[in-house]
Amino acid sequence: MENKSNQATPQRPDGERLLNAPLVEMNLEEVIKQIKSEPTWADSDRNSVTLFKSETMRIVLIGLHENAELKPHKANGVINVQVLQGKIEFTVGQQNTHLERGQMVALQDNITHSVRALTESFFLLTLAMNKIQPTNKKGSS
Repeated sequence: MENKSNQATPQRPDGERLLNAPLVEMNLEEVIKQIKSEPTWADSDRNSVTLFKSETMRIVLIGLHENAELKPHKANGVINVQVLQGKIEFTVGQQNTHLERGQMVALQDNITHSVRALTESFFLLTLAMNKIQPTNKKGSS
């Protein structure tokens, strides 16, 4: 497996950050501090950092200011949302689930859902993506 990193950006100029390797270590408290220190956090209602990225999985730490909302959307894969700080409302259809630190939900793929921060909140989003299978060509076995 080849180690993969992202490149420095104007938002995160401190160089490469490892995204995919046989072992990727993550200090979630430090990432939350980083998110809070960036101009995007001050200028927007949210900020996030991708912690791990492969063909089949993504892990993203998302921070939302109070009342910030991720509008209804679908994910192309099974997701898991685990609250690290704060309190969020996770909505599927007419069902609203309130989640606090240490609580999580899992949701099957392609189900419309939304997230609203009831307080300043940070949560992990894990996405197990549907891998597209190559189609067999006629005549191949």
